[in-house]
Amino acid sequence: MIHREKIPLELLNYIDNHSDLDLSRFEIPPPVFMAMKGEILSFDLEQRIFCCTFPVLTDHLNPYGVMQGGMISAAIDNTIGPLSMLVAPPNITRKMEVKYYEAIEASNHSIQVTAKFIEKKKRLLYFEADVENVEKTTKFASASATHWVI
Repeated sequence: MIHREKIPLELLNYIDNHSDLDLSRFEIPPPVFMAMKGEILSFDLEQRIFCCTFPVLTDHLNPYGVMQGGMISAAIDNTIGPLSMLVAPPNITRKMEVKYYEAIEASNHSIQVTAKFIEKKKRLLYFEADVENVEKTTKFASASATHWVI
């Protein structure tokens, strides 16, 4: 099921006009993306870049009052995931490495995750992502991920 109201029109048009993208059997965006209140900001399929924003929710804070690392990783995975569905057959995350640079305080209100598809080698897909504030003045984390085409 595709939640058409949650997907930018340009992306819907792309999905609808590419018969090789049979996404009808999947829930898009997935429940975890919607639970995190993610929003697709932009995508550039020529450059193979996908960008999403996620609010810094009180439920996602650790005891120190900053966004918990696992939630940051989930935001990254929720941005690389849609990109991976657009650039390759069904695939799953095999490995993701995250490097954290700075704590994300609740006062940031939201984060922006930008994912880029790097290359495909046989059944392996390689991605990179950056987590920044919306103004792109502070980089909070970066990640590299390897996906496996199933």
